[in-house]
Amino acid sequence: MDIKGKVAIVTGGASGLGEATVRRYAGMGASVAIFDMHDERGNSLAVELGDNVIYQNVNVTDENAVQSAIDTVVEKFGAVHICNNYAGIGSAVKTVGKDGAFPLSHFKSVIDVNLNGTFNVLRLAALQMTTQQPVNDDGARGVIINTASIAAYEGQMGQAAYSASKGGIVGMTLPIARDLAGYGIRVNTIVPGLIHTPLFDSLPESAYEALSHSPLCPQRLGRPDEIAHLSQYIVENDYTNGECIRMDAGIRMQPK
Repeated sequence: MDIKGKVAIVTGGASGLGEATVRRYAGMGASVAIFDMHDERGNSLAVELGDNVIYQNVNVTDENAVQSAIDTVVEKFGAVHICNNYAGIGSAVKTVGKDGAFPLSHFKSVIDVNLNGTFNVLRLAALQMTTQQPVNDDGARGVIINTASIAAYEGQMGQAAYSASKGGIVGMTLPIARDLAGYGIRVNTIVPGLIHTPLFDSLPESAYEALSHSPLCPQRLGRPDEIAHLSQYIVENDYTNGECIRMDAGIRMQPK
């Protein structure tokens, strides 16, 4: 699928991996809707990138909010061809720690945002895609790209909730790709390793250096635009479907 002239939704698009993807898509001639809850950053990015980029405050776990936002995208741009799901939250709580058992409410919250929120957006975006005409000879109507994490495979201590949420995204990739194949909608998942997002800026220098030397080659943190570039590849290559693609420079996480 050619990105130029298409319409993309990017959740978590106001910063980090989402922002990098918004910038790449917009730079390639797509219209992009940023779904996020950081109003100042989201609005600023939309203004910077011009009339083909809009920002909407969207809680991905809210069915009505997501549907309303998708309706606005269609009203503004006429369609939805690409849906990137980056929105998510982290978690670092041991199953049993000094304060007792992992609070169930916190576990549910991580699952709700990362897993349920991803499914909520993709299902409604896919419904819109099914109403549209194919855009190429392969019968393509849309591309959905979810975001997991290497924690789905090698979760560290304290990552039970986060790993479960990302493992769920990996696990649902193929079934959803099978569900949507008849409509010409492809579904893939990006599985990032250690990517330099704003979260890393708060780490002590010693911790940052240690993490930077963890990958095999190159020994550095990944760049958000490298994830965005992978997203571009997935959109453009119509034979990539039902895949979970690791992008981690060969790292395999240790228990801690």
